[in-house]
Amino acid sequence: MIGALLARLSQGYRTLKYPEETPPLSGRYRGLPLLDGTRCPAECAVCTGLCPVGAITRREDKTRLDLGTCLFCGQCAAACPEHSLTFSQEHRMAVRQRDDLVFDGAGPFPHATALEPGLRRFLGRSLRLREVSAGGCNACEADTNVLSTISYDLARFGIQFVASPRHADGLLVTGPVTRNMESALMKTYEAVPEPKVVIAVGACAISGGMFSGHDEVGRGVGELLPVDLFVPGCPPHPLTILDGLLRLIGRVR
Repeated sequence: MIGALLARLSQGYRTLKYPEETPPLSGRYRGLPLLDGTRCPAECAVCTGLCPVGAITRREDKTRLDLGTCLFCGQCAAACPEHSLTFSQEHRMAVRQRDDLVFDGAGPFPHATALEPGLRRFLGRSLRLREVSAGGCNACEADTNVLSTISYDLARFGIQFVASPRHADGLLVTGPVTRNMESALMKTYEAVPEPKVVIAVGACAISGGMFSGHDEVGRGVGELLPVDLFVPGCPPHPLTILDGLLRLIGRVR
């Protein structure tokens, strides 16, 4: 025990200073895409043909990217002959409305806004979430769990994960919602007291991801429940999830 305490003292302060300071991200990180559709030749369809989930469409000479479906694989950016599509290191990608995840690069990206004032007053300075893994691969779940480590320390913002939905203010859902998980998800949602929020984390939870259209998979949690926050990614970076949660409760604007 003494050795553990001494080791902890030698490590010093380990919690990130986020959101006041954003830590450096890996050079391999793919964040918010930068899209300049004006550079796309009218006849070009390289990126649309490469996208494994059909996240990129081109209509009326406009290229659109659906972040709610995108797997951030990078194949489109690597193959684009005009370099009109690149990935930045911007981690802030959470939004309140599903349609806001479909963009053509024109104008600023619409970041998530806070919950309605009445609901925020009801929640006070805390947010308790019950996480539901609705058939995910465990990647989104792993990055969500990271938020409870000493580096991120989610609890310092008054946000915590709880074991029982009856102790929760809402659900954080990962995975594409398989048919076998539909009933469990709905029962968990019904057990959460009103008023409650629903947060969809990852491409699978938002749109079904790479499994969308399969007989045993739906097209995301939005088909079953009203969603208050969409966090795109495959999986989303922990900072993307944290930023979305902080914006939802009004701690970041």
